Amino acid sequence: MVDKDDRLSRVFGALADPTRRDMVARLAAGDATVSELAAPYDVSMQAVSKHLKVLEEAGLVRRSRDAQRRPVHLDAEVFDLMTKWIERYRQQAEERYRRLDDVLARMQGKPIAAATADENERHEGAAG
Repeated sequence: MVDKDDRLSRVFGALADPTRRDMVARLAAGDATVSELAAPYDVSMQAVSKHLKVLEEAGLVRRSRDAQRRPVHLDAEVFDLMTKWIERYRQQAEERYRRLDDVLARMQGKPIAAATADENERHEGAAG
């Protein structure tokens, strides 16, 4: 489990920087060269390369060789790891809220099934 946690730490650490998050967002639209990635930033190519190295070490991007081009690719597999981690805690938080809703319903004298239905309607109304 330590390996996965270390990888998550590297991923979240890499994404803590707004420039790297922006690079990941741009790579989601398609591959790009280092020069193309560097274009919108007022930093040196060396700084962009350092950002890319952090993203590579976290497993978010990889570089390949395509004739004279060296495109940078987004590696979507790492997003599955992040999503599973986030989803686990989201489900736990939702379960705590459901239990709290049940306690509040009992305090208000509502049947729990009715309170749950009321809460579901509120969530659906907020989402829609």
